[in-house]
Amino acid sequence: MPDFDLAIVGGGINGAGIARDAAGRGLKVLLVEQNDLASGTSSASSKLIHGGLRYLEHGAFRLVREALSEREVLLRTAPHVVRPMRFVLPPSPGPRSPLKLRAGLFLYDHLGAHKLLPPTKTIDLTHHPAGAPLKRSYRYAFEYSDCAVDDARLVVLAARDAADRGASVRPRTRLTLAERGADEWKLVLNNRGRRQAATARVLVNAAGPWAQQVADIILRVPLPKPMRLVQGSHIVVRGRFAHDSGYFLQTDDKRIVFALPFGTDFTLIGTTDRPFVGDVNTPAPTPDEVAYLCRAVNVYFRDVVTTDEILWRYAGIRSLLDDGHGKPEDVTRDYALVLDRERKKAPLLTVYGGKIPTFRRLAEEALARLSSVLPVKAPWTATAALPGGEFSFDKIDEVLAGLRERWPFVPETLARRLVHAYGLRTETILGNVASMDDLGPVFTGDLTGAEVRYLMREEWAQTAEDVLWRRTKLGLTTSEIQATTLAAFMAQTPPPPSA
Repeated sequence: MPDFDLAIVGGGINGAGIARDAAGRGLKVLLVEQNDLASGTSSASSKLIHGGLRYLEHGAFRLVREALSEREVLLRTAPHVVRPMRFVLPPSPGPRSPLKLRAGLFLYDHLGAHKLLPPTKTIDLTHHPAGAPLKRSYRYAFEYSDCAVDDARLVVLAARDAADRGASVRPRTRLTLAERGADEWKLVLNNRGRRQAATARVLVNAAGPWAQQVADIILRVPLPKPMRLVQGSHIVVRGRFAHDSGYFLQTDDKRIVFALPFGTDFTLIGTTDRPFVGDVNTPAPTPDEVAYLCRAVNVYFRDVVTTDEILWRYAGIRSLLDDGHGKPEDVTRDYALVLDRERKKAPLLTVYGGKIPTFRRLAEEALARLSSVLPVKAPWTATAALPGGEFSFDKIDEVLAGLRERWPFVPETLARRLVHAYGLRTETILGNVASMDDLGPVFTGDLTGAEVRYLMREEWAQTAEDVLWRRTKLGLTTSEIQATTLAAFMAQTPPPPSA
């Protein structure tokens, strides 16, 4: 009998989501990721749970409807890492007239299950806080609802839930060989030089930009359908506004760029669409992309953004199904799942595309496809909270108040950050401590030894980068000396038992 029912290659949002769903249905699941969880595309997003307003122009009504519905599901099941956000859309000269925009927003409000968030309204920018950073020529705007998300934390929480339900989650583990037999896959894994063997009834290629390499080099089979790689880049600058709304900004090439609050003192600007060429291990914004993003926001904002003030820049690679469209921005953002059940061969499922908002539905569809070859139970994730999210999204202030009542010595800023990252599992971090000193050393800002130990023990963090740039997003405010001190502390902390 194989060791696992399902072996998944790729620890991004799609792989973690499938692992979680399958484990919750009683399947024996193995999830392997060559690097850290969410170290690729899934941590290089715009940090949004949105329906894709601009996709309406491409007639992608099914995708938008599904994403809007899932936005509500995630707001209910992950209220600590998903939060409502209002977006400001100033009309501007171009092909999208104010009437067309309003019609699109009306459709956006009514296409999905829109029960938790307020609808679109028109705001007077001359008397609204959102108007202060904009040029005076913008007199009014439409304001609509979507959600922000901590993307990497969502991935880690899905993996954590999978592990809690019995899955074997193995980051920094590379699949080096896969032999396809009649009834099972024989796998060879490499974890930092240690070879491990495993067998699985079904293999899932959810490696995103690495899917082609996995197919060509490891599986030695062609991808069932062509994949198209599209790069999206972002920049982060000092904060351009003090409120907590985002901006939906139209560009002169009929695209859009977001300007979003990020952390407490920064503004995140993105994204782009360009064909990706190069090494998938090292995507980086091009000078043209950076200049494009600066130009896009400078059309709207009084305070000009220049390239020399950029604090952080990053790029992610979308691994999309190649539908034949010429322009990268026109390629479908919908996901596709291809099940290869070659006669007398163990099944292989390949994942194309996918978006953070629809990861749960993608996982459900994957399990539906596999129901013909695996004993798949009924879907369950639509109402199940992710770890720490067992409360209503509109009760987060009550959760915060309860935490501060129990641990009154914890500063409000730290308590709020912990609750928005870990939800109710903040209690595990704080435990029985009686003072801030009991939480151990402080490395940067309010990051304590207790939190770092939790991340190492429960969330597979192994390096300072794992902690600062994916688990906490504190990297922007951390000095090189502080990062080195953190790395030394982690090196001296005994690692948790292997999964």
